[in-house]
Amino acid sequence: MERAARHITGFARDESGTILVFVGMCLGVLLGIIALSFDLGRVGITRTELQSFADHVALAAAGELDGNADAITRAISAAALISDRQTFGSADAALSGAADYTLTFLSALPGLDVDSAFNATAMSAVTSDPADAAFVRVTVTPTTVPSTFGAAFSAVTGHRGIDESASASAVAGFSLQACDVTPLMFCIPSPTFSADAAVGQMIRLRSGGNGAAWGPGDFGFLDPAKIKVDDEGPCAGKSGVNLDACLLGAVNSITQCFNQRGVDIEPGQKVGIEDAIFNVRFDIYKAIMNGEKNDPDYAPAPNVIKGIVPKGGGDCIGNNEEISPDTLGLPRDDCFASGGCGRFGDGIWSTGRTAYVNVNYGGDDPHPEALTRYDYYMAEIDAATSDGILDGLSETGLPVCSSSPPADPDRRVIIAAGIDCAANPISGAASGVPVKEFVKIFLTEPVGDDGTSPPKVDIWGEIIGSASNGGEDALGTGGIVRDLVQLYR
Repeated sequence: MERAARHITGFARDESGTILVFVGMCLGVLLGIIALSFDLGRVGITRTELQSFADHVALAAAGELDGNADAITRAISAAALISDRQTFGSADAALSGAADYTLTFLSALPGLDVDSAFNATAMSAVTSDPADAAFVRVTVTPTTVPSTFGAAFSAVTGHRGIDESASASAVAGFSLQACDVTPLMFCIPSPTFSADAAVGQMIRLRSGGNGAAWGPGDFGFLDPAKIKVDDEGPCAGKSGVNLDACLLGAVNSITQCFNQRGVDIEPGQKVGIEDAIFNVRFDIYKAIMNGEKNDPDYAPAPNVIKGIVPKGGGDCIGNNEEISPDTLGLPRDDCFASGGCGRFGDGIWSTGRTAYVNVNYGGDDPHPEALTRYDYYMAEIDAATSDGILDGLSETGLPVCSSSPPADPDRRVIIAAGIDCAANPISGAASGVPVKEFVKIFLTEPVGDDGTSPPKVDIWGEIIGSASNGGEDALGTGGIVRDLVQLYR
């Protein structure tokens, strides 16, 4: 008994092998951590994949939110084109289509992501109006990521593994900014109008009266309050009629940015100054612009063939002008001469082109490859010599009144806001009017009025394309039009 007691006491005091207990405990914990980290990694990967999908869907949808009537429809279609994959979730691996996300359109975002208690700020400005839909929120359908190693660990320890849910959301918005453009707008002929589809067609813009309903071809002006004036450009510090003249006639940095989603407009009546302001581009300096012929901010275009000359000779057309005896300006579409079109032509100018070539070039067309009047104008500039564009005629085609070097060839191109005046019934001034697209218009002839009081002013031009497709520079016209699509959340 005594010997047995000693063995028991010795065994109780023997510390050999106790480390195995701690090793076993630590090994269990370590295996659990490894299993947990592996499963959490799978969850993290899945969430990253879903977030990437959400971001791409949001950006694709937001790129269509231009404020037009079909913006939401186009946004839904664009979102459906995005596809991706997720690896570990229990749902279908392919990510594509409306079953994998929910779109919510918003007119505004809260100022802060979280409130003072660090709770997520609700996005409550939900809208179904395409004119107001400036943002889109994408919420990806959640998927469950099974706890694979956690399940095995659970079988050993008796603790249930944890299956994690993974989802993602993103908010993106769109804005198109037209900066440093002529603050001009006009009513498009129909809701389906597309500048790119109308390249080469003539357009007759005519000023409307105060209070009159706006119709196709009526033009007006942007920014009645003059808050978009570039404070570092040539118009800074001017006011009244001098500011109007600068905004419509100057080169370089004229205006700040206009948002396609909504612009402020006023009727097209600036009595007695419109033709003088626009016509500095044609080397014509009269009325309010008479003193600006030596100012480089009002430089003319390098090609000013116009079919009119100073009456009585001299270099400058002031208030006295006459039809040139031996030159013609670029012609209008043939249908205007026949009365077969209203404010918008069809791009056919073959009869006028023949007359232009016969008078200016003796019947031998030097630029048969030029299809549009803008193409012809540019070809004439490329072929010009130091003596001029036309040889031995009343006009050389080069500016002679202004002492300033000619501006960029696209001095005779304006970027105007095309507005669907039928979808946005307006008369007189209005605010927050959405722009269908910004349109590049080549001025084919000097601007004139009909001599009435107040005069009706006509601006004749040829459509050369859309400026609303963005880009660093709209054909060198000085105007910068940018598509800004970005993630906000």
